[in-house]
Amino acid sequence: MSDRNAVVSAPKSPAKVGNPPHKNMVWVPGGTFMMGSNRHYPEEAPSHRRSVSGFWMDQYLVTNADFERFVESTGHVTVAERIPEAALYPGALPHMLVAGSVVFRQPRGSVDLRSPSWWHYVPGADWRHPEGPQSSIKSRMDYPVVHIAYEDVEAYARWIGKELATEAEWEFAARGGLDGAVFTWGDELSPAGKIMANTWEGEFPVVNLQLDGFERTSPVGHFPANGYGLYDMAGNVWEWTAEWYQSYRKPAGACCSGSARPDAREDSLDPRTPGIRIPRKVLKGGSFLCAANYCFRYRPAARIAQQVDTGTCHQGFRCIVRVKTEDGCAGE
Repeated sequence: MSDRNAVVSAPKSPAKVGNPPHKNMVWVPGGTFMMGSNRHYPEEAPSHRRSVSGFWMDQYLVTNADFERFVESTGHVTVAERIPEAALYPGALPHMLVAGSVVFRQPRGSVDLRSPSWWHYVPGADWRHPEGPQSSIKSRMDYPVVHIAYEDVEAYARWIGKELATEAEWEFAARGGLDGAVFTWGDELSPAGKIMANTWEGEFPVVNLQLDGFERTSPVGHFPANGYGLYDMAGNVWEWTAEWYQSYRKPAGACCSGSARPDAREDSLDPRTPGIRIPRKVLKGGSFLCAANYCFRYRPAARIAQQVDTGTCHQGFRCIVRVKTEDGCAGE
């Protein structure tokens, strides 16, 4: 594993930016790039040109050790550790209205990929107990924290004095200077046979060959960094962004982000569940559950929507610090 105490800076960091504002942050220079993809999933299209200003980004995902320090300092209780409010979930069965979170359980045989039966709401699952109440993070303190809802992410970011990246900022950073490449490291999945990220190898969800050495999450920094010195920008865990989920075909927002549109939050609601009015944010990067036969999303262009009240066993986050621009915007 890499030395997480070292500060790695991307080349050509502008003199006006100065030193990293926090340990283990790298400079992501601003620029213009082609965001999205016209070659993969419909929600990634159309590919379009975006520009972002430079910012500092966490070199690593927030770990269990990082999050534990936050909880010990603030007493924060995560969403997964609280009893859900029944009014927010009309029609929910009483036994589901208990503290818990969503956990992947590998099926024993073939399943219909159109019905994600591998997901289970597990009472007692939370960031300290990733697979359920009998599991522990004692041997996984340098693994990414999971089962973190958006409210928990915001609380952590406020405490440490950082923010979440917008979707454009995150994707620009993930590309590591390789504009248009399929992966964060280039166009070849395994260059010279080298495994570059923690993903699912085999037929998802029944055969996991574990060629990368891991059944579930992996320690942060285990796989190679991208061109900006950022680790785990593909695979391992999906990452929260600050962006309300919406189609790229919606009109762009003003100033810094598409999320600035006044109706962006409302547009993020899932039309398939009109009775549940829980807005959704964009997740980026893919996870250890992404596979070529089902979820080919360990690519910088990939994106999915996630309800803000829900964390799972394959979601985490990292933060950024923006540098203010002359027009008052930060980041984009």
